[in-house]
Amino acid sequence: MNKVYIPHGYTASLDAYDTQRAIAYIKETFQQEFSRALNLKRVSAPLFVTENSGLNDNLNGYERPVSFDIPAVGADAQVVHSLAKWKRLALKRYNFTIGNGLYTDMNAIRRDEELDNVHSIYVDQWDWEKVITRENRNSEYLKLIVCAIVRAICDTNDRLHVRFPQLHTQLQREVSFITSQALEDMYPELETGSQRENAYVKEHRTACIMQIGGKLRSGKPHDGRAPDYDDWNLNCDIFFWDDVLDRALEISSMGIRVDAAALDRQLTESGCDDRRQLPFHQMLLKDELPLTIGGGIGQSRLAMLMMGCCHIGEVQSSVWDRQTVDACEKAGVRLL
Repeated sequence: MNKVYIPHGYTASLDAYDTQRAIAYIKETFQQEFSRALNLKRVSAPLFVTENSGLNDNLNGYERPVSFDIPAVGADAQVVHSLAKWKRLALKRYNFTIGNGLYTDMNAIRRDEELDNVHSIYVDQWDWEKVITRENRNSEYLKLIVCAIVRAICDTNDRLHVRFPQLHTQLQREVSFITSQALEDMYPELETGSQRENAYVKEHRTACIMQIGGKLRSGKPHDGRAPDYDDWNLNCDIFFWDDVLDRALEISSMGIRVDAAALDRQLTESGCDDRRQLPFHQMLLKDELPLTIGGGIGQSRLAMLMMGCCHIGEVQSSVWDRQTVDACEKAGVRLL
């Protein structure tokens, strides 16, 4: 089923040349703002990891990683879904200290992704991770980091307007925080988490929805979350209202990471006890990894939001189904 949506009367604000210039400017500027705000250093990161390392992100548990054999190594590898686990291990290996962190350009392939205006099989994001104290493992610290990220996004958007006055995206700096259970209670008539997100973010413009992964009182989780990186009581998604698409746009998924107790609880709750024997999980259960907070920030989503694009294919090069290509071509939407 073709899920592409072209807003009536939509036209891109920038031509092909300036589109590329604006994408580069957004990425360069945000990296500066973001890394300075959170005290992060850039590092290199893998495109793939070995299958038996347990380092790949299992996402919702049903997505199939792109796998291939490496004859010279005698092992199978998987293209990463994200670097949620690798980053925490890297902080230990590189001897990062409390209050310091890393970020990296993460490129991934999610072959089972359903394609629409904001989803692609190609994922590009800034993955980041920072060492914290046990005293920082609370919702107030989580909110503090969220506000710092939102400020970096809004500052980048303001600077972009100076460089490209043709762009007019307005972003709300004040963040409205709400838990997924409070959101379900607020909109009992809405059946899905995405419907509730749209209703709430439309009213508040910039929102952070917290505590994602565990089952709500309805018996369903707000959204899927792997059990072995975020603490489901201390995580969140950051949303901005997208005026072009008239919908909530998730820009970041992040959270304070599991400690041994949270990992033990969430592996059992999700029926994933078989992961306990993997090397990464063994280190976590033995408290051999630093306590951290981290997440991912979508590069292409941030660019399409700030540039007022209606399709993520306008700011990244990927592969699309024939119906999407035809619909965009007919409407004059330029896919890279």
